[in-house]
Amino acid sequence: MDEIKRVGREVETETKKQVRDLDGHDLGDDIGNAGDEVKKDLGNLGDDVRRGGREVEDHLEKTTH
Repeated sequence: MDEIKRVGREVETETKKQVRDLDGHDLGDDIGNAGDEVKKDLGNLGDDVRRGGREVEDHLEKTTH
């Protein structure tokens, strides 16, 4: 599921970049693109942290039983 969300974020970010460039490119576009990249990266980081937490829990379960 995390991989699907990751791909979705990539597609969303790229789509927004393309739409912003339709009417030319300016500083506002760069700022918007940077914000979208940060949002995407934070979402992916959150997924990675949750996945890592689940892996630790699974490992602890296996080693304590």
